[in-house]
Amino acid sequence: QVQLVESGGGLVQPGGSLRLSCAASGFTLEYWAIGWFRQAPGKEREAVACISRSEDSTHYVDSVKGRFGIVRDNAKNMVYLQMNSLKPEDTAVYYCARTYYPCSSAVSSFGSWGQGTQVTVST
Repeated sequence: QVQLVESGGGLVQPGGSLRLSCAASGFTLEYWAIGWFRQAPGKEREAVACISRSEDSTHYVDSVKGRFGIVRDNAKNMVYLQMNSLKPEDTAVYYCARTYYPCSSAVSSFGSWGQGTQVTVST
């Protein structure tokens, strides 16, 4: 059974850091690009970061460039999103998903969505 499970969310003050984890099971992670997405209340789901299957490329939405980093550990079937210098506008439910295609920002290109993990940036 293909499954992606996110964890690591929580409440953090502005300027703080969190590391989100995406645990993959039921498939061979190295053959898939993995994306992180987020959805804030009343807003559409947006792409945040993506890492290619070969790890030779990473992609970020402009609003997180220089603050977030995506890495993968195929041996552990894990993908991580390191989030630094967090801002209140980063508050959202964060999801990971997989695609067999190259990284893109198109939500429709991704599948096997996890249940999400809540990130709240607030004083």
